[in-house]
Amino acid sequence: MMIFSYIALAFSAIALIKAQRQIPVLNPSFIPIPLLGFGTWNLDKSNASDVVSVALETGYHHIDCAAAYGNEREVGAGIAQGLKKAGLRRSDIWVTSKLWNDHHRPDLVAKGFFKTLSDLDVDYLDLFLMHWPVGSSDFDYISTWHAMETLLLTKKVRHIGVSNFSPYQISRLIASSTMAPFAHQMELHPYLQQSDWVLWHQSHGIHVTAYSPLANANPTYHNGDKNTPPPLLETNVMKEIAKERGCTTAQVALAWGISRGASVIPKSAHASRIIENFAAPECDLTYEDFKTISRLGAKHLTRFNNPSKSWGFDLYEGLDDA
Repeated sequence: MMIFSYIALAFSAIALIKAQRQIPVLNPSFIPIPLLGFGTWNLDKSNASDVVSVALETGYHHIDCAAAYGNEREVGAGIAQGLKKAGLRRSDIWVTSKLWNDHHRPDLVAKGFFKTLSDLDVDYLDLFLMHWPVGSSDFDYISTWHAMETLLLTKKVRHIGVSNFSPYQISRLIASSTMAPFAHQMELHPYLQQSDWVLWHQSHGIHVTAYSPLANANPTYHNGDKNTPPPLLETNVMKEIAKERGCTTAQVALAWGISRGASVIPKSAHASRIIENFAAPECDLTYEDFKTISRLGAKHLTRFNNPSKSWGFDLYEGLDDA
């Protein structure tokens, strides 16, 4: 029964997305979070500026960053370069960044935030996330969140949110705070669909952003494990859907993610793929496609990003493939 309610939700989301693409942004100071973004994880410093500039010139209006990626200065230079070349203002785009684990102590939160602002060379962030629910000290993520709430008073960040939280952690955070997260960024792709978890967020008014939306197309996940499923974009299932819809397999995966009302933030250092991914919203999937992808996910359920063992901390409790 779940698959049918999920598919109905997906088609409703597609209709909303297409309608939104036709509505001009009358007040750029309140640009909503775009459903197609550009990720900067693993972008090499040597070309990060040029790559981000190409993304903005292509039409992306959503750039996802993080202090932990070690490239925010270069990404910031790319944002400035891309805005100039595309004839855009800062307020025409959405910029997200994240607080790293070593700045969870409440008195360090603002320091981490303003370091990110300085490195990106922007006046404000649209969204600032707590990257993980675990820090490099004994400080609880609740006190970290309360310190993040005070950042809103600076008018230098529009929204705050979280990333990689479990159901218990986010429920506890909401119950202990005056403000719920605006957004939750998590690993989501056809191999890790987490449909119930996505629906929970939507029912609570929390936006979802999907990182690694192309699954194990990310070279970080190529660890040689014999139990790792085949590369998502090379499966016959994705190839057949792509052929039927006149799309690429990457566009199918991204369109699937967007169809659920989640933002997707694919990364590429290649201009041709940046352009290819940008066309994903035009890839129209059918009812049968959603059912087929659902079965693919059930067969190859895999979470690729789980540092629980190396960090000695139980992450993703209660979620698929924890």
